[in-house]
Amino acid sequence: MSLESNLSHPPLSVKSPPAKLPTEILPGIFAFPPNRDTLGGTAYLIVTNSGNMQVDSPAWNDTNRQFIIDRGGINWLAITHRGGIGQAAQIATALKCEVIIQEQEAYLLPGLKLTTFQDKFDINDSIHAIWTPGHSPGSMCLYYAGAGGVLFTGRHLLPDSLGAAVPLRTAKTFHWPRQLRSVEAVWQQFPAQQALSHICPGANAGLLRGRGSIAFP
Repeated sequence: MSLESNLSHPPLSVKSPPAKLPTEILPGIFAFPPNRDTLGGTAYLIVTNSGNMQVDSPAWNDTNRQFIIDRGGINWLAITHRGGIGQAAQIATALKCEVIIQEQEAYLLPGLKLTTFQDKFDINDSIHAIWTPGHSPGSMCLYYAGAGGVLFTGRHLLPDSLGAAVPLRTAKTFHWPRQLRSVEAVWQQFPAQQALSHICPGANAGLLRGRGSIAFP
């Protein structure tokens, strides 16, 4: 076959593999695959009878969009830290949901209608936001009273090599001593005030070795 005939045929296109579906890690709680837009962050969907909550931004592709829609959409999108924003603007616009973010990080989402808070915010009777500054100025944890009590920690607490939930200092840490104080403050709430059985970190999910969450205590 001549060179000319080879050039007349376009190269075969290679189809990308289909995106992985989110995984149900606890009853009504789904973990999305790591998102490149949030530096490998893990986002979560909480499905409840009183409304659905998206914790941080998953990759905004057709698979994740349809998965959320098939479960009734989302009422709220909560951003646990500035690194979890990803394509929050596109998600909020497409799904017409309320975006909840700590007030110090609201400027990162210009043009969106936001719900901001200072220290604590009760989203509904079973979901509560807690300001935990340190990793970023407006980092927050999200407590969900279902499934035995679940704390979504963003990058405030991450699994270490043994799979335990600990604060980890990184190149992007805003204020390490303040993060340590925030860890102390958030631990004081459990178990005296609220039940807690699982921690869902916002990154380093591979260190959980398929467990999906960290058992507490």
